[in-house]
Amino acid sequence: MTANPPRESAGFPGFPPVEPVDLSHVELIDLSHPWSVHTPAFAGYDGPVVKWIKRPAFDRVGGQKIETTLHVGTHLDAPIHFITGGKDIASLPLDRLFGPGVVVDISDEVGDYDIYTPEHITRKVEVRKGDILIIHTGYHHFYNHGDRPDEERYFCKHPGPTREFAEWALSMELRWIGVDAGSADHPMNTVIRKLRPDLAREAERKLGRPLDEIFPDHEFQLMHNFLFPHDLVHVENVGGDIDRVLNQRVWIGCFPWKFEGGEAAFCRVVAFVKK
Repeated sequence: MTANPPRESAGFPGFPPVEPVDLSHVELIDLSHPWSVHTPAFAGYDGPVVKWIKRPAFDRVGGQKIETTLHVGTHLDAPIHFITGGKDIASLPLDRLFGPGVVVDISDEVGDYDIYTPEHITRKVEVRKGDILIIHTGYHHFYNHGDRPDEERYFCKHPGPTREFAEWALSMELRWIGVDAGSADHPMNTVIRKLRPDLAREAERKLGRPLDEIFPDHEFQLMHNFLFPHDLVHVENVGGDIDRVLNQRVWIGCFPWKFEGGEAAFCRVVAFVKK
């Protein structure tokens, strides 16, 4: 018995026809910051170097070379960033990076050095198991590309979570987390605490408790160390037009390049919104 040959698709002989997809009712909202030689890197990391190595006037083509670390601009961390033997960027499945989610605005409840909890999220939006969660603290406005640039405030004073939040995120089986700040961890639970002891003292005064009590050594960078073994990763430095999708349920995609061995990767984060 001979199988029926497939119908041919216009322009692709031998392939079945492709049904047209109507995207006229979908708007793509960019949640990524621009990337350039001016983009700041996280504490201790080198920033970008961009060189023109060919010019159209002389080589009949333009070409650039970049040298940079990966924790610069909007980027996705892979488990191998903190976990020996963890997944690299190329090993993260696409269906983990794309899916339904919420962008929650907690900017009216948190400020410098504040701590956010699961309740900050759940009283604003409904979070469902398997969602992508993007947290809007409002600190993207202080990014170098923001409308109120303040690099110290952006990287060193943004709000962040404690273990209670990390445990809740794991229980919700989130696909990934995004945050419009320099780290998914509280800045005083990163190397910044030692690099800026003056700000550490300021944070203690604001929080009213010793930092060693709030962020003990065994919970250092818990959003990385506690969640990455479970492949719950995050995107840092989310921004772009995030203010347009606050407290909304949307489809969200994170698109890094397929980087084998990569412990992080620059990425484009996009919200797909019904018009």
